[in-house]
Amino acid sequence: MLISFVVPAYNEEALLADTLAVIQGEIAREGLILGEEAEIIVVDNASTDQTGAIARMTPGVVVVEEPRKGLVQARFAGFVRSSGALVANIDADTHLPAGWLARVRAEFAKDARLVALSGPYLYRDLSPGVQRVVGFYYRIAYAAYLVNHYVLRVGAMLQGGNFVVRREAMARLGAANDRFRFYGEDTDLARRLSRFGRVKFTFALPAYSSGRRLKGEGVVTIGLRYSLNFFWATFLKKPFTEEWRDIREPREENA
Repeated sequence: MLISFVVPAYNEEALLADTLAVIQGEIAREGLILGEEAEIIVVDNASTDQTGAIARMTPGVVVVEEPRKGLVQARFAGFVRSSGALVANIDADTHLPAGWLARVRAEFAKDARLVALSGPYLYRDLSPGVQRVVGFYYRIAYAAYLVNHYVLRVGAMLQGGNFVVRREAMARLGAANDRFRFYGEDTDLARRLSRFGRVKFTFALPAYSSGRRLKGEGVVTIGLRYSLNFFWATFLKKPFTEEWRDIREPREENA
């Protein structure tokens, strides 16, 4: 198995089917055989809607049940079930652009020390003005990543929902870090993985995500919250924010 796609999902009946179709399309575009060279694993994270049923009805998709609600726990359950040399972590509201998988394979093939690869989100339902603000935030975060990873050597940066890890590096971490459940989990994982090799964040590997959290809680609030959790996870090894709000898309009646 070359690559495993792990998709954690809590009450994602409105968006999950489209995300799975996009992943299947990217696998086919690379000429990989689903079930032999690539696999898709949906982790039903204590959903109370039709998330699990939708995943089971999708050809070639494996469903894992994780009753402990939390993003870290869901991702780890998917990793345990996976078998790919590379494990791609894709959120249930995320769409991969054409060529995403080709770039991932090329990056890992050319750098044996690369243990994790990630890129930014492009929000498909936000205004151009908000997109510019998000882009500015990413550039500040990228500068902090360069200093932390290459100068201070205290950590790195991953975008949760758009990152890929080498299986062998992930296995060396052991069990999931239960101090994190949502905020800061990607930064904590990047910090831990950086002990074993290079963690690369590149603007050349974007993915399209729903902007529902930014719309629901505000760009400034989310920007500040993610910034604080980034630094808390890097230097204090714990999250700044331990609770989170679930924001979900309503499913259309005829869906």
